[in-house]
Amino acid sequence: MRAVQAEGRLTNAELAVRVNVSAATCHRRTQRLFDEGFITAVRAQLAPAMVGLGALVMVGVVLDRSTPESFAAFEGAVLKVKDILDCSLVAGDFDYLLKVRVRDMEDFNKLHGQMLIALPGVRQTRTFFVMKEVKENALLAF
Repeated sequence: MRAVQAEGRLTNAELAVRVNVSAATCHRRTQRLFDEGFITAVRAQLAPAMVGLGALVMVGVVLDRSTPESFAAFEGAVLKVKDILDCSLVAGDFDYLLKVRVRDMEDFNKLHGQMLIALPGVRQTRTFFVMKEVKENALLAF
């Protein structure tokens, strides 16, 4: 799992050599990791600025009510907004913390005014523009 997490492009043959098993055994074990949910996806990580999405914004969201229905309505709507990369239910000052990628501040302003504050149950948002990404998408330590 560590090797696949660090280098998702490894071929089955390369992975088999690294973990010192036959290619057939490696394939069976890797498939089992997928089947059992240990590995959920293998994908390329793109450079946001290279695809025109250089601004990273964190948005704290407070809902009007803290009920299962209001959480479900908000979460269902968030799943449809392509600019929201992550949405986490949190404890503390906010109900949810959103991670958003946009072109620039003007792009975010438009998204905020047309989409974010119109999401179901939103009472308040607090916006934090990320000035520098110090550590992102770190590998799981196990």
